[in-house]
Amino acid sequence: MQRRKDSNGNRLDDAARAGWLYYVAKNTQDEIAETMGISRQSAQRLVSLAVSEGLIKVRVDHPIARCLELGRDLKARFGLKSAEVVPSDPGSASTTVGLAEAGAAAIEKALKSSDPIVMALGTGRTLKAAVDQLPQMDCPQHRIVSLTGNIAPDGSAAYYNVIFSMADAVKNARHYPMPLPVYVSSPEERELLHQQELIHSTLELAAQADITFVGIGEMGAHAPLREDGFIGDPEMEKLMKAGAAGEITGWVFDAEGKLISGATNARVASAPLPSCESGLVTALAMGERKLPAIAAAVRGGLINGLITDEETAEKLLSDA
Repeated sequence: MQRRKDSNGNRLDDAARAGWLYYVAKNTQDEIAETMGISRQSAQRLVSLAVSEGLIKVRVDHPIARCLELGRDLKARFGLKSAEVVPSDPGSASTTVGLAEAGAAAIEKALKSSDPIVMALGTGRTLKAAVDQLPQMDCPQHRIVSLTGNIAPDGSAAYYNVIFSMADAVKNARHYPMPLPVYVSSPEERELLHQQELIHSTLELAAQADITFVGIGEMGAHAPLREDGFIGDPEMEKLMKAGAAGEITGWVFDAEGKLISGATNARVASAPLPSCESGLVTALAMGERKLPAIAAAVRGGLINGLITDEETAEKLLSDA
């Protein structure tokens, strides 16, 4: 028994020596093999053992390392499938810088899949900025569907609906806009419209989404729904009194991430959010004003993926 302990101790000594030679002295594995009088394969195994036994502590001395740690902590804390954190820029007043680039990279990665996917898209300034950065791609195997109506309150095209921008960049994929207003006048009108064959088939496709990208809107005076004219001050006040914390594609939810009954949700024409159980639903959002909405969305399981910035991630974790 003592011999086994000695043998294990000697092997760890060798692993530590090999690890030091590789990570500190910057020797190649061939050089380690020559120095220690062993084969290259043995040197490789010893270096691996040094890492697996915790003899080697690796530190990445770069700001991005903190972002990687925050992403890991967000996944663990909120049960997310995916979390990416970009560095914050205190000197920038932009609400999309960094986030749009990361969002574009995530969308591009999904579209590069050789297997056919259904991608669903929400709306919003950040998501549009991300889509606008996509390179030209040829993706005949994919189907891309909008979750939201593309008609603004005045009858014009909704500016932040991204399906048409996506169609400009992603060639030969089949694109499915939602030919509806964002809000209709009544639940009865919504039911009637959703029964139309063209719209019904689009809603069914949205429910099959493998991967979804959405924005998150805050509530209050600066809410996108209010600033873009989809709802007025009286409705916003009612929503705030009902405990509204945020919205995704027009669906308003409270601080626990539960959809608010009635109110504007009774007449939003958007497709229901795709299930997090069967796909990845990723939100692009950051900033102090959006913090309550982001926290509610992750807390309530409305999303299982998040792309945000360092400052927002830190506050989400500290508040939780």
